[in-house]
Amino acid sequence: MTAPILVLDLDGTIADTAADLIGTLNVILRREGHAPLPLESARELVGAGAKAMLERGFKSAAAQLTPDRVQRLFEEFLDIYEDRIADETTLYPGVVAALDRFEDAGWKLAVCTNKIERPSNKLLEALGVADRFAAICGQNTFTIDGAPVCKPDARALLMTIERAGGSPTNAIMVGDSVTDIRTAQNARVPVVAVDFGYTDVPVRELGPDRVISHFDALWDAAQSLRA
Repeated sequence: MTAPILVLDLDGTIADTAADLIGTLNVILRREGHAPLPLESARELVGAGAKAMLERGFKSAAAQLTPDRVQRLFEEFLDIYEDRIADETTLYPGVVAALDRFEDAGWKLAVCTNKIERPSNKLLEALGVADRFAAICGQNTFTIDGAPVCKPDARALLMTIERAGGSPTNAIMVGDSVTDIRTAQNARVPVVAVDFGYTDVPVRELGPDRVISHFDALWDAAQSLRA
């Protein structure tokens, strides 16, 4: 029988990345002649990917971006972000202990994120946990007919599970947003939502199978879903 697999989102789930992401956005806003955004009021901009964050950030500054401009700024964003990728980013409390517990019990681990794959790997390496995951799959990891496949498309999760050597029938997803929850539901994979991540709607209202407030509760949540 295939080993069970735990697939985790990255930003807002494994790691609190908001400070470095918003810091990068503010570098670009300043360059473009706009005032920087305070971290606490800008946290809701995080969670849907860098392009969406750029669009939301400029909209909050009463500026509109054309698709071409978004792409150019996105490329600048990635360069700036990779230089500061873990300056202020930290793993959430309990993450390492939870990964230890699942690994010790024979689970496979994987990451499925809408972050670009290269900075995802670089961040997890900087945080010292990259080698824990059998697969780290980002927004640009998978393509079909030349088009990227990313969350909430169920195929992003299903292909991550396959790459990690797991099975969808023995998998659990962990995330912090409507994107993660819809992805898991679309793939017919049970989903645990953390309530401390990046979402403008409380995750309890989005229909996850379980909600946790600390990684210490993840093992029991996963076991209850398997039962």
